[in-house]
Amino acid sequence: MLDIGCGLGGSARFVAKQYGAQITGIDLTSEYVETGQVLCDWVGLSDRIKLHHGSALSLPFADSSFDGAFMMHVGMNIQNKTALFAEAARVLKPGAKFGIYDIMKTNDDALAYPVPWATTSETSWLAEPKEYRQALEVSGFQVTSEEDRRNFAEGFFKAMKAAIEAGNGPPPLELHVLMQQSTAQKIPNMVANLMAGRISPVEMIATKATDE
Repeated sequence: MLDIGCGLGGSARFVAKQYGAQITGIDLTSEYVETGQVLCDWVGLSDRIKLHHGSALSLPFADSSFDGAFMMHVGMNIQNKTALFAEAARVLKPGAKFGIYDIMKTNDDALAYPVPWATTSETSWLAEPKEYRQALEVSGFQVTSEEDRRNFAEGFFKAMKAAIEAGNGPPPLELHVLMQQSTAQKIPNMVANLMAGRISPVEMIATKATDE
């Protein structure tokens, strides 16, 4: 399996441990890759997970080399979705599944910034679900399922707020570790954008076309 935009490798470790999969991850930030591989070593998963430094738009892997792929919270940082999905299609075997979980635009209202993936609108490449579908189809995928996970996200942030107000605070390894001082602005803005209906996390499953 290929984890596109693996970050610190949390999703890769979950999939490797839960399903016994062999995971290859790639991320543009070298510090994330180096730290993530150390974490894999610490938890005894380095034999199943290999993280690489590189671009999702130019994957350093051979054609048709993966049985499946996923990306989580990645597309908001990449302008050219068609190029992104074309590279994913290239390295996937025919008939392989590609899972996407991204924040997507749900209306044309201006967002409150900064947010976790961008400080200003100039570095935010949010797109609507229909734009994802179009880019996937052009790249040789068929979207087989799509689900708006707004209710899940609202429940998650309400639970986080309740935990903080109860004095428990966030988990020791969470988004605030990466965002540091900007967490106090970015998380509330993201929640406000979500509650206002400007954005929503959307899950898509696409299948690469077969050779037939």
